[in-house]
Amino acid sequence: MTRRRLSLTAAVLLLVLMPVTGCVTVHGEQALVPAVTKAEAAKALDRFTRLNNDAKRSYDPATLAKAETGALGAMDHAGLTARHANHPEGNPAAVPLKLTDARFLIPKQRGWPKWFAADAVSGGGNGAHWLLLFQRSAVSDPWKASYLAVIAADRMPTFVLDQDGYAEPVPLDGSGLQVEPGRLSAAYTSYLQTGTAATLAFADGPQTSQVRQQRRKGASTSAAVTEYADQPVSAGEFPPVGLRTTDGGALVFFASRHQSRLTTPGKPLKVDDPDTKALMTGTPKNSVTLIRVAEQAVTVPPANDAQGKVVFLSRLLGLVSAKGE
Repeated sequence: MTRRRLSLTAAVLLLVLMPVTGCVTVHGEQALVPAVTKAEAAKALDRFTRLNNDAKRSYDPATLAKAETGALGAMDHAGLTARHANHPEGNPAAVPLKLTDARFLIPKQRGWPKWFAADAVSGGGNGAHWLLLFQRSAVSDPWKASYLAVIAADRMPTFVLDQDGYAEPVPLDGSGLQVEPGRLSAAYTSYLQTGTAATLAFADGPQTSQVRQQRRKGASTSAAVTEYADQPVSAGEFPPVGLRTTDGGALVFFASRHQSRLTTPGKPLKVDDPDTKALMTGTPKNSVTLIRVAEQAVTVPPANDAQGKVVFLSRLLGLVSAKGE
């Protein structure tokens, strides 16, 4: 069964404003201001790293919840819950996460919520970039990471920056992109289910055509049947976020939900994975239903690019629940 390793393992295998000094009202309603200062963004990244490492050592979901929210938080919370059940002593020998050479992609925004992205190099030895999306929903709330994309250095897009160095956010609708950011989750899950209408939007690759191919090969054997259901995530639950790139397109974070049901007709079903068993409700007699959440980072071409495709830069998938019947 496919599982995404927690981002807490440091293997390659997410909403509002920190106080902006001197340029917002008490409520921070409608002024067009930077979402955060660079110094405050750096503190948010340091806090995330510290809490991430604390949670990794203790396998404590409550500690993790102080650092993460959104799709990233949902995935890692479930993973830590399972690991804590199996290893209540934690993992004192855990290798700490180290993020270096950080730069911050900070948009100017009106109203609430607000967000910014941190691009840092992982110290895991492969030089991959961790692109973290930080959000918060009230000025009194701490910044939390809601999306993570792990991207090779040579695949990182070049982002649009204004004369003051601020990034350009992309609206969910009316973006001028080939697929509106607010529709990406629905388009992607429709593609996985049908491979028809949305096919033209997505480039072939490990997270698109190869997923469909693997499902077809393993859908039915003499001993088992696997059924899949892919569901879009509403913008209110795990809202997509986009940053304009210099080619006229954008990098967009979005989430989705994926269900698989394995049935062994007339035969007992054995679940060996300890983390899956820790999240299991019900008794797996002849079937197990797994619910996973995925967080994706893709590049989306401009609408006038007739040959352009949506390309996946990162996709992290995590089990959040399991049910046996």
